[in-house]
Amino acid sequence: MKNQLVEYFSKISPLSPEEASAIADSAIIKTFEKGTFLLQEGQTATSTFFVFQGLVRQYSLVDGEEKTTAFFTEGQWIISLSSFDTPKPSPHYWVCDEACVLLIGNDAAAQSLFRIHPRLEFIARKIVENTFAEFQATVTTYLTDTPEQRYLRLLETRPSLIQRIPQYQLASYIGVKPESLSRIRRRLAKKP
Repeated sequence: MKNQLVEYFSKISPLSPEEASAIADSAIIKTFEKGTFLLQEGQTATSTFFVFQGLVRQYSLVDGEEKTTAFFTEGQWIISLSSFDTPKPSPHYWVCDEACVLLIGNDAAAQSLFRIHPRLEFIARKIVENTFAEFQATVTTYLTDTPEQRYLRLLETRPSLIQRIPQYQLASYIGVKPESLSRIRRRLAKKP
């Protein structure tokens, strides 16, 4: 897993042997059981996570109903953008919907690493920028696309995700009730 992490960072920017070693040596990797909460509403996010294996779902409770707002799978970062600069209570939950193997990071450890290897701060900033860009693209689709277009985009960009999550979570994620998702699927199945 540590080699996989070094490879991931190397794709963003080539690493010196010392930087690669520092990343591998500082990595804290942990296994979480299905159903484990990494963050709950009202808590302050103090850790970031990188998904090696598994699926983490982000959701909020609205009038007692779960509204799924994100799924994080292999190769993705879980970062609380709302708590990134100033610690704030989380408006959402992060729960492991599958057994997960995650890298755990925190700001204090990152800052310590940056003092010794300043170039790693550039790489970390690129990761946050990429995460923010993905988030912004998702928000834009919710403002501009129909639920059917969101479903089609998900089929195109993350087809394996659809096989891994229950229909009610998928429906919540694209912004419809499960019955509406069934209608969308039937309508699409009839198209040539």
